[in-house]
Amino acid sequence: MESRGASRWSCWRHSGYLVGASSTFLSTVLTFPIYKTIFRQQLHTSTICTAINQLKKEGMKHLFRGLAPPLMAKTVQGTLLFGTQGSLQNILSGFHVPGAVTPALSGCLSGAIEAVLLVPFERMQNILQDGRNTTRFPSAASVLREFWTYNEEQKFSCGIYRGFTLILVRNALGSAIFLSCKEPIRDLLSLQGLPSWAPSLGSGSFIGAFTSLVLFPLSVLVANMQAEVGKGLPGIKEVTKTVWEKCGGRVSLLYRGASLIIVRSCITWGVTNSIHDSLSIQHRLN
Repeated sequence: MESRGASRWSCWRHSGYLVGASSTFLSTVLTFPIYKTIFRQQLHTSTICTAINQLKKEGMKHLFRGLAPPLMAKTVQGTLLFGTQGSLQNILSGFHVPGAVTPALSGCLSGAIEAVLLVPFERMQNILQDGRNTTRFPSAASVLREFWTYNEEQKFSCGIYRGFTLILVRNALGSAIFLSCKEPIRDLLSLQGLPSWAPSLGSGSFIGAFTSLVLFPLSVLVANMQAEVGKGLPGIKEVTKTVWEKCGGRVSLLYRGASLIIVRSCITWGVTNSIHDSLSIQHRLN
């Protein structure tokens, strides 16, 4: 009984936490300019060229404006996703959860934890990345000072946790899909005689791109909800209606920026998954 308890506790010190943190840190820095271009497309339903020209006009000194929140958020996300995966699966096994269900359930739980911890970072990121807020909110501190003036209800609905419900659904579904599919697809690619690093890279790239595309409309709603600052902001229904009208009722306009999502997700999740699997193998061998 004691050894089982010790084994359960040891799972929380798994190397996956460190591996997930380091790999997502590097991926976030590399792909941030791509993400910022996508954000501008989501916010203004503009073309890639228009979004790039906006960033060029603002100059290099503003290109990485807003990097700190997603850098911290993605590092925490990678730590939670890969670290808690083994921990939660180990805990769920004690409740005799079917093996096929365990990755999806642990993914949902991991995504829920992510949402609670990361919504403030994403809120800050979306405010700072919107060019309309540059003068009014030159830094994260200025945004926090604004939120400090809100009452308790406004601090949640209009402040740092605005968009929480949408992000909770998006992150839970995304983590569940990723953890459920990454190993089966990796194993399938391993049968094709590819180099040892390729299956993990291909698996992460494919699932990352697929998940991002499926959940892209939720990300558009989040971007539009979180970029606005003020008291008495509209709720999910009103924002959804506004975004749909802005897109002229066309799904193609709703998915503006999706092409870059594929590129960013392929790089981010492909590299992250490949590094994670490689270091995990080394850890087991040692």
